[in-house]
Amino acid sequence: MKSFILVIAAATAAAQTPDAIFQSRCAACHSTGNVMGAPVPELLRQMSSKAILTALETGRMKGVGAGMSVGERETVAKFLGTSDSQPAPASAKCSAAPPGKNTADWNGWADAANTRFQTAKAAGLNRQTTPKLKLKWAFGFPGVTTAFGSPTVFDGRIFVGAADGAVYSLDARTGCVYWTYTAAAGVRVAPVIGGKSVYFGDLRGNVYALDIATGRLLWKTRADEHPLAVITGSPKLDGGRLYVPVSGRDESIAATNPTYECCTFRGSVVALDAVTGKRIWQAYTIVDTPKVTGQNAKGVKTWGPSGAVPWSSPTLDLQKRVLYIGTGVNYSNPPTDTSDAIVAVDMDSGRLLWSRQFTDSDTYNFACGAEDKTNCPKYPFIDADFGHSPILRSLGGRRILVAGDKGGMVYGIDPDQQGKILWKQKIASGGVNGGFMWGGASDEQGVAYLGISDFTAGKPEIGGGLVALQLATGERLWMTPAPKPACLAVPGCSAAQPAAVTVIPGVAFLGSSDGHVWAYETTKGAIIWDFDTMRDFETVNGVNAHGGSINSVGPAVAAGMLYITSGYSGNGMPGNVLLGFSVDGK
Repeated sequence: MKSFILVIAAATAAAQTPDAIFQSRCAACHSTGNVMGAPVPELLRQMSSKAILTALETGRMKGVGAGMSVGERETVAKFLGTSDSQPAPASAKCSAAPPGKNTADWNGWADAANTRFQTAKAAGLNRQTTPKLKLKWAFGFPGVTTAFGSPTVFDGRIFVGAADGAVYSLDARTGCVYWTYTAAAGVRVAPVIGGKSVYFGDLRGNVYALDIATGRLLWKTRADEHPLAVITGSPKLDGGRLYVPVSGRDESIAATNPTYECCTFRGSVVALDAVTGKRIWQAYTIVDTPKVTGQNAKGVKTWGPSGAVPWSSPTLDLQKRVLYIGTGVNYSNPPTDTSDAIVAVDMDSGRLLWSRQFTDSDTYNFACGAEDKTNCPKYPFIDADFGHSPILRSLGGRRILVAGDKGGMVYGIDPDQQGKILWKQKIASGGVNGGFMWGGASDEQGVAYLGISDFTAGKPEIGGGLVALQLATGERLWMTPAPKPACLAVPGCSAAQPAAVTVIPGVAFLGSSDGHVWAYETTKGAIIWDFDTMRDFETVNGVNAHGGSINSVGPAVAAGMLYITSGYSGNGMPGNVLLGFSVDGK
């Protein structure tokens, strides 16, 4: 009998070839055209095995990975992925020391007030020189198919994260490599520099401090103890404290695993000591802890309240010592009054000061768009997240916060009157991937510039556009529609422009899901420069690199150069490149 069992076990093990595991566990989603945003096998084979394993263990595919053994996860990752990234060749290493102090920086996601504005002096570019921009160098991220890290420029160096967890320190003029550090998971935030340290978070909820000169780890801290914590919004640094927005993966696990107990994660902002990484306070966007609320159609426990996560960079009001941040939907019922809201938190204590909700009873998770909707909340949903980092500006004797949501609305609110609505405008159509996604910009002329997403699956010609609004009144000054994409036949191509805007005097820059980077003059919105990143690049580090959709990043502009990453394999065109442009080119 024992020998019979051993024979059966051996036969079962033999049957579980790598291809068989893929077919039984993964093929239903990862076959051509089956699920929007699920990479096809050809694309998965361009990723490193580490990146695939990370997705199965702690990332977007954790719901699927939870039903697999450790061996099965490792087997399918090695079967699909390439070997882990190799060190950069000697020719890619910088031969000289970093340059001296350069005051023309782009430090982190944006300034404290999230204006994403760079002065003419610091930009080194203007309305006349921008049309002369040419590609100076390209840097390839090895073993990945997404380039969602936002570049930081500081002291003549670039600091940027990659989807496999690699963080690079590069020379801003040449793209050569000073050092590389490997985090535990992908890094999509813009690193922020303070003193002699580089700070960033990863997609497992870890926060890091590295030595700026060597890349040596100074400390590593878990932002939130929940196993599904992730950091997608770039941290802010002020007064020796690092302010970190914390999001969660509950909404995606709910779609891939109908037996998952949805949902227990609630968003927060964490204040850390910049020297030690010690947590000073944690402010939850939902005050109540999740409790069992019933069960779903499969008899699995349901939990709530949950969600209301911040997935963009917070805004720091240094005058009033207040932090403002946008929140997303509730992942499960019951709904709360802090979802789809702008929340104000005392920077010193973490105390919630006020919140202004703009769409109530909005409950949604990714199961609502999946074939199996077991974990989709019972009531209708809108999904009007605030992914936009709020813009804070002074207007004469008063101040204003401006932000847009995925529903296509833009709001101007008074931060000194608990978020009182001053004006609102319906600008975009809105939707699950519509409206306003990652962030606008504002110049010193009292104008806000916002890119429109309105991504529509199966209709790549729909969406996009850049709109200019008067900050004081919300009046629309102009709107430039997105040019018709030339890549319409390419899977993932779209006219949508969910990316963040960057503005310098006279010029606004915005990327697009069709792979283009556009420069608009700010008087009437005419396009004055365009570069198509949807192509192969010869890179300074010898990595095969290609551009794709530009989704969640905005250009960094400093010292006469513009930097942007290109490639987004989620629901766009894959890519793995960082590009540096200057007027003199090569």
